[in-house]
This record gives sequence, C-alpha cells and structure tokens, in this order.
Amino acid sequence: MSTTAHSLDRLIDESVFAGRIYLDGEWIEGGGGEIASIEPATGETLAMVGVASAADVARAAEGAARAQREWAATPHPVRAGVLRRAGQLWEQHAEEIMGWNVREVGAIPPLAGFALHVTAAECYEASALPSAPLGQVLSSEEPRISLAEQVPVGVVGVISPFNVPLILGIRAVAPALALGNAVLLKPDPRTVITGGVSMVRIFEEAGLPAGLLQLVPGGAEVGEAMVSDPRVRVIAFTGSTRAGRAVGELAGRHLKRAHLELGGNSAFLVRADADVDQAVNLATWGAFLHQGQICMTVGRHIVHESLFDAYVEKLAAKAESMVVGDPAAGQVHLGPLIDEVQRDRVHTLVQDAVAQGAELRAGGTYEGLFYRPTVLANTPRDAAAYCDEVFGPVASVVSYSTDDEAVELASATDYGLSLGIVSKDALGALDLARRIPTGIVHINDQTVNDEANAPFGGTGSSGTGSRHGGVQANVDAFTETRWITLRREPGQYPL
Repeated sequence: MSTTAHSLDRLIDESVFAGRIYLDGEWIEGGGGEIASIEPATGETLAMVGVASAADVARAAEGAARAQREWAATPHPVRAGVLRRAGQLWEQHAEEIMGWNVREVGAIPPLAGFALHVTAAECYEASALPSAPLGQVLSSEEPRISLAEQVPVGVVGVISPFNVPLILGIRAVAPALALGNAVLLKPDPRTVITGGVSMVRIFEEAGLPAGLLQLVPGGAEVGEAMVSDPRVRVIAFTGSTRAGRAVGELAGRHLKRAHLELGGNSAFLVRADADVDQAVNLATWGAFLHQGQICMTVGRHIVHESLFDAYVEKLAAKAESMVVGDPAAGQVHLGPLIDEVQRDRVHTLVQDAVAQGAELRAGGTYEGLFYRPTVLANTPRDAAAYCDEVFGPVASVVSYSTDDEAVELASATDYGLSLGIVSKDALGALDLARRIPTGIVHINDQTVNDEANAPFGGTGSSGTGSRHGGVQANVDAFTETRWITLRREPGQYPL
C-alpha cells in the first residue's frame, strides 16, 4: 500500500501513518524519528508514530502559507461544505475513533463518546462561520465609506494536550480552517493517533485541499519552532500553566497572538440549603471523570459546615464503590492515568497533604497507572493537593460558615477557570458567583461542561481570557481586523 492510499474499511490505517508525519497531503518520515504510542492501561504498543523536527515545521509553515492564499479566496459555500462533511465523518467513524480514544488516551467509553459528539458539533458550528458577517460599516467624518473587515490571519498553530485531544484540538482547528486559515497541528506525543492522525484523516476524506492541515507531532523543540516561525501568526495552545507561560512569552517576543487555555483548580460551593445527595452526585462527576485529568475538574470542594460531615461521608462512600480498570476490557468508572510521571505526582501530592494533616477518607492507593478516586477532608489550605492543580482523581473538601468566607475561599487561587455552586436559591448563588473571578460559572451543576457554541476560557493562571466557541469568539480569535475606506474622488490635502 502506498503512503497515500487508505483501507476502504478503516479510517485510520497503521500501515499508512506508522512512523510518519503529514505534510502537504502526504505521509512522510519525520525528521525527529518515531516513537511508540503506548496504551496506558496495558503498556502495549499500539503503533509507531512519526515525530517532526524544526525543519519539518518550517516546511509545513511554508506549504501552509502557500495553500492558505487559495483557500481564503475559495467561495464560502465550499469551505462550509468541507466542515459539514467533516462533522458527518466524525459521526460515521465514531466507533473506530472511540476505540483509539479509549486505548490510547485511557478514556472510558462514555467520555470517548462525548468527545466525538462535541468534535462533530464543533465542525457543524464552524460550518456557519464562512458565511457569517465579517465586518462593520463605520461612521466617518469624511465623505467616504468606512469599513472594518475581518480577514484570515493566514497560518494558525494549534498545540493540543493529551487528556481530551479531540475536543481540545478541533475547537481551534475547525474554526480556523472555516475562516480561511491553514493550520499546523502539534498534538501531544502520547496521543498522536487520537489527537492528530484521526483529525488529518477526517479532513482528508472531507475534501480539504492539501497543505491546509499539517501534522507535526513532537516535543518542546517542535512547539518552539512553530511559535517562532514568522508565517505562523496565531497560536492556540491548551496545556499546563507552566508550559503556557513559556508559549506566551515566546509568542510575545515574536509579536504574535497566543490564545492560552491553561490549568485550573475549580471550586465547587455547596450552600447550606443544598441537597447533599444531589451535590455528591455532581461532585463525583466533576472530581473523578476521566481520572480528574480535565482542566475544569473540581479540585476544591467548599461545603457549608452544616453539611460537611454528611457530604464527606457520602462522597467517600461513592469513591470507594467506584470501579477502576482497563476501559477497553469492561465497564469501569475510571481508567488509567496517562503515565507513571503523572501517577507519581498525584500520589506525592496526596501523601504530602496527609502528612500536613489532611484526613484520607477514601483512595490514596494505586495499582499500575490505576489510581483510586481519593477524598481528602479538612485539607490544609497551603497543601499543594488543595491549592494547586492535581490533574488526578483527588477531591479536597473544606468547610465554611458564611457566604463571605465561601467567596474568600473560592477566590483564594491564581486560577480562574470554572466554578460550580449548588443551592436551592439559584439567584443567590449567582450573586455569589459574581464575586468570584472565573471564566465559567455553572449554577446547580458541576464544573466540567463543554458545548461547541459556548465561549470557553479562564482568567488568571487559567489563561489569557481568550475564548473558543461561538461565532464572535472564533472570529475574534482567528481573524485580523482591517480598516478600509472608499472615496468617490481622491481627497484633497493642504500640504
């Protein structure tokens, strides 16, 4: 089989992509060699994937810039059609892609299915962008027509993480393409197949012209080359706050925009009038879904003192009842953490918190990469498991007595991504939310939510406040504003 042919039965054919990257419509050997894609649940090698080099990034940027000019001039119904077909293909090949998501990422099937749903929805939403109004008629003090026009930036660099690679890649890739840009995509090296190969194949089958989506997997060297390349004008980065700071600093040095969606340590406030069982149901999802490897995960459970004991007892009982295991082998609640480095970090945070005085009420143990859902009660406020992003299935529960104290506790963080509040008084909860700086608020819900048409982003150490989602947010993210004036006759000036 040639490197450009594909099986009729499968979307993702290892014999085609194995050990290769995707440049200008062809699968070629990457300058960075190849690495194994490892199934975290079993340690099995799923396939070999190609790794790009800095030289590959330069070639990709050159090809993307060349292809983008014609794409931007393509009639908007054609661009919209590619995005609609992409959405249909995500649905058509959902079972196959879910299989990779479960095995390569460690997602349980319900989460893998949700990721496919959102990914298709992102493409359908993006298909409306090519025909969206892309400008304004401005008032002018001169006898002329004055316009503000939104034009494609050119080439967009997308850097996506390992945890939910489909959603966190497509939410930038789809709108950027729809608005007439080309994209360089750098997925996390641990999830190249789910977060990179599947995306390339979907858009290839959807009819996207060659060169408009370039796949350049790799580590820091590849990311630095992408951010530094003068042909890449906007960076859309999702990842840790530490890495995001480095990306933002480098982008600023090169005078380009960086949309940074970073870490979180979201608060979940349970008010005195809340139903404990309902709150625990929400908290279980918010704290333990996908092993806590979600930026919006509930990290800090801030519970009114009158409900604290019952809440801790019921959350701990729920945690103890949950099944942890290989999501590809049977029905489980939690799958594996992504690798040993992450597992050891999570365990160290839990052990240190207990040493500082936190009460271990559930979990705190692991087998292989399978970490038990963990509940810590009365975690010291300066313990890293409470005040930092854990990125594991760890719930720290503290109590409060007054609304002012709840606001103080929820606000006492550098992060500002998502906030959940449970109360029978929804308007009172909204009043509290307005006093707590976050980019997202969910009243009578937990913190992990995502819809393709809704703006998404955080404040503080959770990001630059830029948004993905919705027409205006995506237009702002992936276009430049150009001022245009037209006179009937040339103007006259006194000099």
